[in-house]
Amino acid sequence: MLLASDWIRFMTAHDVARLLPDIPQLRDLCRSMAVLEAVLSLEWSSRYHSFDTGWGPGEEMASMRNGSGDEYSIVFSAAGAYIRGFAHEAVMSPYGNDGPWPGVLDSVPEIFRHCVQEPAFCDEDGMPVVTACLWREAGDDCWRAGEIDYPNDVSDPDGAAYLFARLVDPSPEAFQRFAEDYYEVPVDLGAVRHVYALRPLTQTVVTTLNADLSIEDLADDLAAARYPSVAG
Repeated sequence: MLLASDWIRFMTAHDVARLLPDIPQLRDLCRSMAVLEAVLSLEWSSRYHSFDTGWGPGEEMASMRNGSGDEYSIVFSAAGAYIRGFAHEAVMSPYGNDGPWPGVLDSVPEIFRHCVQEPAFCDEDGMPVVTACLWREAGDDCWRAGEIDYPNDVSDPDGAAYLFARLVDPSPEAFQRFAEDYYEVPVDLGAVRHVYALRPLTQTVVTTLNADLSIEDLADDLAAARYPSVAG
């Protein structure tokens, strides 16, 4: 019998598909994490999570990069949402298998095929940089992943357990644990809850998380995430 910790280690994109919140909730979660990291780190290059409402015509993008080669991108549009994840040490890496693992991209609907070939999600040779892929069309009742024959007896074969950990546990406590470990500073849970609830950002909340930052310093990041703010 697998313990909860073991089950998480063996989680794949198919398990993530069953656990992800719906598209509006996922978008709000991504916006919240991006704003919290903007408060914790004014330097964009040191953040994990970002959000860009101006990614492309009619498209927004949430992204995660850990600085060590692991990343995900989530494209939100009127068509729905497309998720691409890449874990550089995963056994399903395209660099160890002459291209993307069979099944990962084969079933992506036509409405999202431009995301598969998006240059920002491919390497210099045009190969999609992906180990895990999910999608959900607008009006669909669940997230989907391709038909994949996963490697046997391999922990986290596509990197999904690591890549999407904070998306399948959309709690303020999960973000607090991540941020305290990554930034090595205390992170006030009440402030995290404030942002996760999409309540307008105030100077008081900013100061609680980062005493060296003013709300004016965050103008571009708040605009990029379309996150509300008020003075004071």
